Amino acid sequence: MRDAAACSRQDDPSAGGRPGAVSREHVVGGVAAGGGRAEIKVRRPSPPPNASFPPPPSLGGKSLAMKRVWALLSAVFLYLSEGVGELFSVPEKKNYIYGNVEHPVKIYVKMHHNSPFLACMDKELSQTEIIDPISFWMGPNGKPLKENSHINLTSEGKLMITSFQASLSGSYICTLSYKIISEETQKEQEIYNIYTFMVFGYQEPDFAYQMTVRFTTDSCNGKKNSQFFKLLIRILDEIIIDLTCYIEEPSYKCHFLEIPKHGLKEELFIAFQVRPFSPERKAACSKLSVDCEEITNSNVHQARNRIEEFFLKQTNILKHEFNYIPNIHYVEHSFKVIRIDSCQPGFGKNDILHSDCASCCVVCDPRTYSPNTDVTCQACLTVHIYGAKTCHKPKPKTGKLKTRAAAL
Repeated sequence: MRDAAACSRQDDPSAGGRPGAVSREHVVGGVAAGGGRAEIKVRRPSPPPNASFPPPPSLGGKSLAMKRVWALLSAVFLYLSEGVGELFSVPEKKNYIYGNVEHPVKIYVKMHHNSPFLACMDKELSQTEIIDPISFWMGPNGKPLKENSHINLTSEGKLMITSFQASLSGSYICTLSYKIISEETQKEQEIYNIYTFMVFGYQEPDFAYQMTVRFTTDSCNGKKNSQFFKLLIRILDEIIIDLTCYIEEPSYKCHFLEIPKHGLKEELFIAFQVRPFSPERKAACSKLSVDCEEITNSNVHQARNRIEEFFLKQTNILKHEFNYIPNIHYVEHSFKVIRIDSCQPGFGKNDILHSDCASCCVVCDPRTYSPNTDVTCQACLTVHIYGAKTCHKPKPKTGKLKTRAAAL
């Protein structure tokens, strides 16, 4: 494909004393790369002042006759075309995905976004001249594709799927027919190529963070450990409340540790998760924004950084702001973080089947489903759609067997 033609410019110091100044231009209709109409200007420099031009050559009888013939031919073309029309056009340059006659091409489209253009040809064929090309598209349901609110078919046979939904996932098959004409015999040969595109909807996984931290204590007995734990969780909640994140599943246990050269010590092992939103607010967010998971993931990542900074500062506070070490204090370098991914119901991860999008939550294939936020689609033989959230098991047959005697 060619890029849209750019304006050609010639520097002429004599034109107004400015480099590149122009005074004459010839405008030719074209198509801009952005898709709208564009004027492609071929500019000619102005002649220097007081320039002298050679006299035009004299036209002999033969030259004058040829000039009249060309003028008549141009008039005939103008009459047949019913107007001037475009002298040339520059094809639009878009994000194309080409097919492959040898194997299906996998495409991953983010939910509620538009797919790239799927070209009904391979890359090699797109760089050659094609005679009488005709494209025919079949959808995942095995029926011919027709234009609608989600299907955009161009005059060149390219397909774009707009505002992608889970139900639009599946196999899109295009048959391209074109002709090859022999230069010697002008004999026509019809060629058929079939291209298959496997299109899958996907979402970014929802992030959560599992965090663990340790604090020393002078005793595993007594209420002060429990009081300290509740106060700590309350402080952490306050740190991230403006990010609409929350602390989930907080817990602690007290253990005895034998540390070399320090003997026995008692420490609190504290664990909790940081998640974006509550499940109810997450559902509301999904209705308001198509990029809800990006917003929530950004928020929970900020929450993670704030909590990490809070614990790292504990070491400096102990060293510089306390004249003594409290009985319960942070154990340096004990803060640990693990990211936990989850997928929305109907989506899951599969780094074998979807190795090109291994970190994505891809829509569950037919014969699989996902009823919760797990990252794995479960097997279900009765499911025949993409993105299933439930599995309906077949009901057992209850009919009575007819005995031979009853049949008689």
